[in-house]
Amino acid sequence: MEVREFFDKFKRSGKRLVNARAGREIVRVEYDSRRVSEGHGIIFACVKGDNTDGHDHAAEAVSQGAVALLCERELPLDIPQIITPGTRAAMGEAASVICGKPSEKLKMTGVTGTNGKTTTAYITRSIIRASGARAGMIGTIVYDDAVCESFAGHTTPEGPDIQRLLSKMAENGASHCVMEASSHGLDQGRLEGCGFDAVGFSNLTPEHLEYHNDMESYFMAKRRLFSDYARGGWKGAANADDSYGARLLEEFRENTMPFSAGKGKTGGSIYRVRILRERLDGMTVSVTYPDGGSFVADSPLAGRHNASNILESAVLGDALGFDRDTVKKGIEDCPQVPGRLERYRTANGVTVFVDFAHSSDGMEQALMTLKDLVSGHLRVLWGAGGDRTPSKRPVVGNIMAQLADHIVISTDNPRSENPADIARGVEEGVRQCARRARCDTILDRGEAIDFILNSAQAGDIVLIAGKGPERFIDYGTHKEPFVDGERVLEWARSHKSEAETR
Repeated sequence: MEVREFFDKFKRSGKRLVNARAGREIVRVEYDSRRVSEGHGIIFACVKGDNTDGHDHAAEAVSQGAVALLCERELPLDIPQIITPGTRAAMGEAASVICGKPSEKLKMTGVTGTNGKTTTAYITRSIIRASGARAGMIGTIVYDDAVCESFAGHTTPEGPDIQRLLSKMAENGASHCVMEASSHGLDQGRLEGCGFDAVGFSNLTPEHLEYHNDMESYFMAKRRLFSDYARGGWKGAANADDSYGARLLEEFRENTMPFSAGKGKTGGSIYRVRILRERLDGMTVSVTYPDGGSFVADSPLAGRHNASNILESAVLGDALGFDRDTVKKGIEDCPQVPGRLERYRTANGVTVFVDFAHSSDGMEQALMTLKDLVSGHLRVLWGAGGDRTPSKRPVVGNIMAQLADHIVISTDNPRSENPADIARGVEEGVRQCARRARCDTILDRGEAIDFILNSAQAGDIVLIAGKGPERFIDYGTHKEPFVDGERVLEWARSHKSEAETR
């Protein structure tokens, strides 16, 4: 569409158009000037980032063939410019217009919270598939366009990337999309141009405070999924066991249903889950609906926290209109989620779990689950990420010392920090614990994994935590390829053993 037509359809308050001229067709939004030369009819969005300002690259984008600019101030360039406050948020809506508003062609489900988003998204997608419908997914591990999966770059990508993915899903015949909504994505307006029919909230624990500064700001970012992006007739699910979930239930009581894994409010309309049996290869749960109806499902997912994720998915499945047989089938058909208590069994009788647990709550949940299942020693390997909430390091260290028999402190994504300094913060928490667990610090993550696996004996459980399915270690100036699960398999091969993922 031409610039003027695009401008008229782009419903953004405070916007204005300068240097308008006929004949300039817009077919795509780009926010990276290096990608402008890859196509034609591109409007370049001048986004302000932490280290760069897209306005400084506008001239380069024009020289590469951009036909218009989306910017926050008028630039001295003879090219059509749409001036709007907040380019980052505006470009999502702009891309939605160009792509034909794809979210309106899909039944949209969004999930948010500190922990559980990825697993809930996977189970919800499985429920949709169990109905015979085709679903796409946008999340931490993969982007699924309903035909192909690709490794994800961000939990919630930038607005234009979201809109292109949604457009591809619709083109591929999908009727549904399940999306993880991160606090960064919500706060920065990356979901502009999206409307959600079902939304879910799992929990809120201290995380990303280097960005949000305090828990209230963190919560208000999550709240936007309910307040800003849910569309007419929407339904929600919120965890009644969580104080922030209780706030959402109170504020959005007309649209949002509570669910509880045990500690939530009693009486009234509430969804509940009860674990009937726990085992290393999964669990059996009973899901009860507000009307008293229930079903029993066998899930391949281990962990008490996953019972809550299963329940949230069941509530979302109900909100989407799926019958209980379909919800049960979707729960049972959902495979292990990569890097979420992903199970490996070695030939020498050791069970290894690779998990994304990087917060205090996530670590406690994982270790509490495994402590009840282990017949030998419980061993854990973990390292805190650099430039991220330093206050959690001793807290997680203390939790590991309370619950594990053997701790190995290693490197996660140190970014700009010295890995040894990060490790000392974790060691401090271990020392503060009255219970004296064995603790070793091995900064090289590959060597650390080999060491803890060599230390393990039949009946032991090893938890390798913090990175989950991530495919690199971020050293700030560069990234090195590294996958925890692949290292486990390499160790097994080097010991003439085999490791199975079921």
